[in-house]
Order: sequence, then structure tokens, then C-alpha cells
Amino acid sequence: MLRGYLHAHASRVSLLQRVLDIALIFALYGAMLVWSDSKLDAERVLAALLAATLFALLAETQGIYRSWRTSSLAEEIRSVAAIWSFVVFALLVLAFATKTSALFSRAMMLTWFVAVPVALAALRLLARGLLRQARRRGANIRTVAIVGNNPLGHRLIEHLAAMPWAGLAVKGVFDPEPTAASVQVGDAEYPLGAVDAMLHKAHAGEIDAVYLALPLREERRIEELVERLADTTASVFVAPDLFVSGLMYSRWMDFGGMPLISVYETPFFGLHGWVKRLEDIALSSLILLLAAPLMLVVALAVKLSSPGPVLFKQRRYGLNGAVVEVWKFRSMTVCQDGDHVPQAGRDDARVTALGAILRKASLDELPQFFNVLQGSMSVVGPRPHAVAHNEQYRRLISGYMLRHKVKPGITGWAQINGWRGETDTLDKMQKRIEYDLEYIQNWSLWLDFKIVLLTLLRGFVGKNVY
Repeated sequence: MLRGYLHAHASRVSLLQRVLDIALIFALYGAMLVWSDSKLDAERVLAALLAATLFALLAETQGIYRSWRTSSLAEEIRSVAAIWSFVVFALLVLAFATKTSALFSRAMMLTWFVAVPVALAALRLLARGLLRQARRRGANIRTVAIVGNNPLGHRLIEHLAAMPWAGLAVKGVFDPEPTAASVQVGDAEYPLGAVDAMLHKAHAGEIDAVYLALPLREERRIEELVERLADTTASVFVAPDLFVSGLMYSRWMDFGGMPLISVYETPFFGLHGWVKRLEDIALSSLILLLAAPLMLVVALAVKLSSPGPVLFKQRRYGLNGAVVEVWKFRSMTVCQDGDHVPQAGRDDARVTALGAILRKASLDELPQFFNVLQGSMSVVGPRPHAVAHNEQYRRLISGYMLRHKVKPGITGWAQINGWRGETDTLDKMQKRIEYDLEYIQNWSLWLDFKIVLLTLLRGFVGKNVY
């Protein structure tokens, strides 16, 4: 009874988490008002309501209140921090747009912006500590059975053993044809039994979750086990074998009630697409507001330093391979956009004296924030290549065109990891594509903000930028 108490009240615990998060946001806001001796008027109340509402909406869309039993504390805190960072950006953009920033104490708002994620992290640390204590007393422990005495089943056991905070206890390994009484996995030994014994335990309520680690070629056996386990209260999970897990870019999806494996697909479907677009609008608007004076100076300098247009417009491949026009401050004496476009190299004669400075500091990229507002680009994503380069590399690098499942970005995962600038060898381009595809596979709000932050710290310069 103690073991399953928290599980039985999971919905109430989840509701409590939501209430506590919103309460913390409001409580800290009130405390900051008192600390800064600020009066409580309509504008300040509206700011708190907007922050709490936006946080609540984003938290739901990003699955913050799902079960984090099998995820680390660091991963949970990163997700919460990313959502709050987006809320902060949205409030700043709104304050600039409505010219109401002067109404708020900067010290008060900055303290609140920092205090909220710290408090939310502390709340989750406390919750995990309480759960850990409860599990030591036998509460909230879930017993697990692994079906499949094979390398996949053993990897599952090792994975569970590496997550002691999850409260998942492996009670045995079961196989259609067991050959011994026990099996050694790592430093631990587990009882090995027949599948019928597992079914008996599941019917008796001794097992909370069953992981089927059988090859997909044994479809009939898996189907039979799933059907027989439907007469129990055990949760059932099917672990994909080496074929499915080897599909680097695959994920499970629900297709109108039918489960499918999506091998090549954009991560920005449904609400994720709206969140990404909202992020782009907020970030690009804020950056354009802050960079407007600098952009005017750069535009004037480009116009006066050499003949030619201020802006260089070049065709690039965008979302789904559609051709888009990307804007940059002109940094060369030529504006090439044909079938053959040589990449800029060291001591390139085409680069103007001013252009060399702009390119080194990435100031020539600033007009692309207008492309972001238009919707043809994103702040974070794979860097767009000239159409001529795309046609060249798509024939040489497997999976190259998968980078166009998302909008091209001003900065990206490849750039902050050192793969920025000239790609004069196939290996360099291959490495850039690997990072681009890794970004698409693992996209999250936190990852985007991490890339933006690292770009500010180190992404504007590079040894291969000419």
C-alpha cells in the first residue's frame, strides 16, 4: 500500500506542482515589489499575470509536468530555465514595444528574473530529495521486469542501474527459453526465469512495468505478450531493437491513433512550431531594437567605403529546400550568386577592407534578423549555404538535405562548436552537417538559448572566418 501511494495520487501531485510554480512566481514578484518600495498598480499586476500565464502555457507545451522519474535533475532544471528565459525575453520585447520599461525598477525586475529560476530549481531539488527519502522507505518504488536475455535487455538493465533516482527496481530477467537460473549484468546478478513466470507475477500485481526487449522479427511473440499483459495493471514498454535504434534521426509518432516511426521529420510540428516562431519574433525584435544604431553606422560605412549596394542579397535554400533570399551587409567588391560561388578564403581579394572587419565580427549578418521577422529564417538553425554549394554537397554528403527540414539560422550548433567559416575540405563540411543534424534531432528551447548565449560569448569570431 505504501509502495503505490504516490503513484495513485500522481495527478494531484502534478496539479500541486503547477500551483506551486505559479505561486512562487507571484510570491517572488510581491517580495521584490516590497523590497524595491514599488507601488502595486495595474501595469505591475499585468506584468506578473503575463509572466505567469506565459510560463504556464509554455510549461504545458514543453511537458514540464510530465513524470521526470527517468530524467536527471539537471535536465529538468535546464528545461525550466529555458522556459523562464523565454518569458523574460518576451517581457523585455513587450516593454520596449510599448515603451513601458521606464515604469519598472530595473534592479527589482533583474532580481526577480534571476530569483524565479533559482526558486523553481530549489523546489524541484526539494521534491527529488523528498522522493528519494520516500523511496528509501519503500514508497514510490516501481518494480520492473525485463523480457529478453540478450544484449538489448542487458543494456536496459545497465541504463536503469545508472539512474538510481528513478526508483525503478529490476526484479528479474525473463526469456522465452531461459538457459540458467540467473544472469550476470555488470556487477549485479539477476534471477532469470521463463516468460510464464513473469506473466504470473504481473497478474498478481508484483510487477509495475514490463520492458519487452525482443527483436522486432519476433513480432508474433511481442504481440502475444502485449495482449496477455493487457489483463494486468502493469505498464508495458517495447524497447526497439538495433534496427530501430540505429535509425539516427527516428522518433515515435502518433498518426491518427496509429504509431509510426518517423525517420526524417522536422521537430517543429504543432505547438513546437508556434513556440519556435514566437522565440524568433521575440529575439529578433529585441536584437534589432538594440542593434539599430550600429546597423545605421555600418550601412553608412559600407556605402561610403566602396562602390556598390549596401545590402548583398543571395539565394539560399530554406525550409523544405525552397529558395529564399538572404540579406547581408555587402563585404565584397562583387555580388556573386550564380552557378559557381567560390567561398571566401584567407586574403581573398574580393573582400573589402571594411568587409574584412565586418565578416570577422559577423556584423555583416545583422540584416538577417529582418529575414527572421519575415519568416524565411530563424535565429538559431543550420547556417544557409549558397544554392551552388548545396547542389555540390548534396551529392557528396549523405543526409545533407535533411538540414532543410528546419529554417536556416543566423547562428547554429555547428558554429558555436567551431565549424564556422570556410569549409575548404569535404571533412569540414561533413562535420558541420553532423552538428546541424544533431541540433535538429535534439532541439529544445534550452538548446536554442544555450546556442544564443554561447554565440554572444564566443560565436562572433572564428579562425576560419575570412
